Amino acid sequence: MATLLLVLDLTGTFVFALSGAMAGIKRRVDLFGVLVLSFAAGNAGGIARDLLIDATPPAAISNWYYLAVSLLAGIVTFWRPSIIDRLRNPVLLFDAAGLGLFAVAGTQKALVFGLNPAMAAVLGMLTGIGGGMSRDVLLTEVPTVLRSDIYAVAALAGAVVVVIGSAFQLPATAVTIAGAVLCFGLRLMAIRWGWHLPIASDTGQPESHASKEKKDDDATKP
Repeated sequence: MATLLLVLDLTGTFVFALSGAMAGIKRRVDLFGVLVLSFAAGNAGGIARDLLIDATPPAAISNWYYLAVSLLAGIVTFWRPSIIDRLRNPVLLFDAAGLGLFAVAGTQKALVFGLNPAMAAVLGMLTGIGGGMSRDVLLTEVPTVLRSDIYAVAALAGAVVVVIGSAFQLPATAVTIAGAVLCFGLRLMAIRWGWHLPIASDTGQPESHASKEKKDDDATKP
């Protein structure tokens, strides 16, 4: 289990760091800014998770692997952005992958530390959304989780799969993969088909918030 958690954490850190670095490049920040964004996106969720379950110091700070993986993703993206940019909407793609990996990794680690299943699933969701929120806040954008896309719900769905699998004592690796794939698939389908939760509207505005949000969603679809 320790090896599985480390692999999930590092893989999630790398793909989220790629999304942070790519978002920084699209906003034309300098090398230092790209590296800061890659580290924040790759590690914020894990740091928050470890602090909440009292796994201190957080793994992202006590283990140099996390810093190395984050900086590697940032440097590769900064010097060879064309490699990453060949994908359609790479920020959204890597964000979805990181969301799934961190959601299941956070849930597994919470279960290992003895949290009850319901709170383990919630903590897994928080782990998944933390990196994307940090990236968006640093770039002065409204975090994706607060917009209309299916985001936190996808992370929660993946976390629930892990909790159910643990309750039935199913193989941890298979359950973890299933949860990550479910979260990743839900997120991509939400982007592709425009799935969203109900949106608050302000009738006093000339353009409804729902209409503006739909335009934003359409602009980010792959």
